[in-house]
Formats: sequence, structure tokens, C-alpha cells
Amino acid sequence: MNDGAGVTRGEAQGRRYGPLGRTLVIIPTYNEAENIKPIVSRVRAAVPEADVLVADDNSPDGTGKFADEVAAQDDQVHVLHRKGKEGLGAAYLAGFAWGIEHGYGVLVEMDADGSHQPEELPRLLTALKGADLVLGSRWVPGGRVVNWPKSREFLSRGGSTYSRLLLGVPIRDVTGGYRAFRAETLQGLGLTEVASQGYCFQVDLARRAVAAGYHVVEVPITFVEREVGDSKMSRDIVVEALWRVTAWGIGGRAKRLLGRKHS
Repeated sequence: MNDGAGVTRGEAQGRRYGPLGRTLVIIPTYNEAENIKPIVSRVRAAVPEADVLVADDNSPDGTGKFADEVAAQDDQVHVLHRKGKEGLGAAYLAGFAWGIEHGYGVLVEMDADGSHQPEELPRLLTALKGADLVLGSRWVPGGRVVNWPKSREFLSRGGSTYSRLLLGVPIRDVTGGYRAFRAETLQGLGLTEVASQGYCFQVDLARRAVAAGYHVVEVPITFVEREVGDSKMSRDIVVEALWRVTAWGIGGRAKRLLGRKHS
């Protein structure tokens, strides 16, 4: 343990990390017109040196237009207009590519609805000084959720536990979406091979990071349920996550078994 953070792979074993470089906070949006201005304002206040990229999937409610209005008044806010709703994973992949192309050293995932509190971002960035990837975690000591029904908490905890056990990933909050990556970490994850969406996208990146030997740290956060707008959680997202995680787990065990037989 270090500074209240859960360390998934032990200490960094004396590894020296370079400076973080510029930070880009990526906020994917679809119908977040009421939330986008407040969340961008909170990010800019919490980490004034960070830039913000709103990746909007052509929201029918005009979220992209509101984001443009913010960007017109703040040179550190940018908007990536996408053609349509393609899912959380595709939006983040587009944001990662944009950030890497523009030379950012740190890329942050953050929801638009306020559930990920920007005021906690400085702690994630501090932890990243000695890590490759930092996860904002609800399920490590000190982490918690606010205003969630028990059914939603059971689903989230159960999903993380199922993923952790089946994939052998030593992360308590595998499905969480509040994350800070070093750019070189993302470049080493094989993002061109990622096709998963929704919460499954978060599991996919986490398992890839662990498999690649990256130093992953979990920092406790307080996750607050959205007050405005509709949740993007759906039955299809849950089903996709279940079958993909199961397929990854079975495939990984089969490879290990075949490897032992060959050896």
C-alpha cells in the first residue's frame, strides 16, 4: 500500500518513471446537454493545467453545440465531433488517438454525468507518477458509491469479482471507468485489436495492461450516481460484458493448458 492506493502488482520494483507530460481529460458524450458545461468547468477548476476533449457522438440533444460554446471561450477545451452513436469504447479509442497525435503524456477517462468527481483527479495524477495506469476504484478500502440501489451495487461488485476471478486480474474494480493512463501505456496495449464496448471495454483494457506487465494502481474514489440525464447502462451492455469476459477467461485457460502439455 502507498498513499491509500491499492497496488495490483506490488511496488514498482525500483523502476524510474519519466515526467507525466501534458494531461488530456477525455469525456465521451451522448445526450449530456445538461451535464457537459458543469463537468468541464469542474475539471478546469480541479486541474487547471489539464486540457479537456469532449468526444461527442452526434448527440440529438445538442451536447456537441454546447461543448463548442465552451471551447470557443477556453483554448484548453476541444471537441471531437463523431458521426453517430458507436459506443463508449469507440469514443475513447478516438479520443486516445487524438490525444496521442497531439502529444499528450497522460490521457484520462472520465464520465460526463458527474459520477467521476473531477476534484479527485489530482490524486489519480499523483499516483500515476509511480505507475503506468491508475484506476479510480470503488471497491478498495476508502472507495464507495453514493445513491446507488443495492441491485446496481450487486451487479457492479459481482461483475468485477467475476472478471477478476475468471481472468486472473488482480484488480478490485475491473469495470470502473475513471482512469489515468500514460500515453506509452496505451500505445503498448494493442488498441487496434480492441473491439469491445461499454463496461466490457474497461475490462478489456485492464486485462491487457496486466498481461503486458504494466504497473497498475487503484486509488479509492467516491462514485456519485448521476442526478441529471439517463444512465447508459443497458441489458445489451451487460450481456456483451458477460459473454466476452467468459470467452476471454476460457480462451486464456485453454492456452495455458495447451502450453503445459507442449512443455
